[in-house]
Amino acid sequence: MLTKLRSFTRESGALMHLSIPIIFTQIATQAMGFVDTTMAGQVSPADLAAIALGTSLWIPVLLLLRGIIMALTPVVAYHRGARNFNNISIEFFQMVWLAILASILLIIYLASAKPILEWIGVASEIIPIASNYALALAFGVPGIALFYTLNGFCEGMNNTKVPMIISVVGLLVNIPVNYVLIYGKFGFPEMGAVGCGWATSLVYWLMSGMLYSYIKGHHHYKTIISFSDVKPRLKEMLHLLKLGLPIGMNIAVCGSIFSVIALMIGRIGAENIAAAQIALNISSMTYVIPMSISFGITIRVGHALGEKDELGAIERSQIGILVAGLISSLSVAVFLLFPEWIIRLYTTDPAISATAATLLALTAMYQFSDALQTSANGALRGYKDTKVPMFLAIASYWGLALPLGMVLGLTDHIVPAMGEKGFWVGILTGLTIAATLMLLRLHYIMKMRSLQPA
Repeated sequence: MLTKLRSFTRESGALMHLSIPIIFTQIATQAMGFVDTTMAGQVSPADLAAIALGTSLWIPVLLLLRGIIMALTPVVAYHRGARNFNNISIEFFQMVWLAILASILLIIYLASAKPILEWIGVASEIIPIASNYALALAFGVPGIALFYTLNGFCEGMNNTKVPMIISVVGLLVNIPVNYVLIYGKFGFPEMGAVGCGWATSLVYWLMSGMLYSYIKGHHHYKTIISFSDVKPRLKEMLHLLKLGLPIGMNIAVCGSIFSVIALMIGRIGAENIAAAQIALNISSMTYVIPMSISFGITIRVGHALGEKDELGAIERSQIGILVAGLISSLSVAVFLLFPEWIIRLYTTDPAISATAATLLALTAMYQFSDALQTSANGALRGYKDTKVPMFLAIASYWGLALPLGMVLGLTDHIVPAMGEKGFWVGILTGLTIAATLMLLRLHYIMKMRSLQPA
């Protein structure tokens, strides 16, 4: 028992030492959306609704991009564990090429926001603001893609502090630039919610430039990254895409269901959109904690496997999942104890506040399941098992959570239409099933590897 406690203390300490900077990095990145939402909400309900809809289009593709590039982290961690530094340079530049290609596709998608919103049937007065907000974000896609690639390299090298510092700097810059562009200060036109998009894009480019400058000047990294490896290599690119696309699909499926729900609620009314956006926005802020811990688990497991330490990989997976589950209880407590304080950050409208309070209570109920499925997924990424978890996520979210939410929220088939609350019941059910399936898959992978000859 004492030995297990020591192992837990040692590994949880190492994991959190690695994960805490990632948490701050993700919080700083997510906080840009929080700042956009709160500042635009002070302009008008239409601007707040436009941010909600524009974000609903942006977040799924951002998560897809993040997930594809995330494949670089376990690959670099594995090569670092095996002391194979030459392959790190090759894999890095191939991911840069993939990031460029993905950016082009995502820019085209965001530039098509207006017809997409019209096809969905969003209220006409919101469409111009939301589509222009998405167009402004498109300018920053290559910037954030480069930042994610550089960040993936740093994370794989066990360096999570510098990306954290740069992300915090980006957030601090984002706030005043938001203010200037939203309200038209210092000679700039007053752009409202659209100004948030331009501010965020500019900050993305700033962050990527800062991280590139750091890596270029680092005494060790500049000996690893060799521009002689910059030539595109189709085989390596396809390998990274094969590994990263399921990760991206997995993360995008998880995040996009919330965006689709926001779009569905958009048919009900502006007040309903605003209330749902509050719950979704604060939930996405707290989600970065288990998500960041899952990144840490991926690095720890990948490093152990690179060193051929199978038992160490198992221990790191199990302890990481336990840590994520324990920490999720903090989010539950915050949602249940301080709902009024949270909602007041967004709005003082009594109708919106009442609905948002109910949604926050339901959000608290799925925090533990979300932490378990996310951390188990992180361990599976460390094992480079990405395809099956992707299908499990699709089945849980799109095959169960969304259809159940639509039935409960928009129809009277099972119970009288519950509105936005019905979608939250669907989310809770889907996340619980996803957690169960991911844990079973991880157990299966560990068992299969233990049966393989050394």
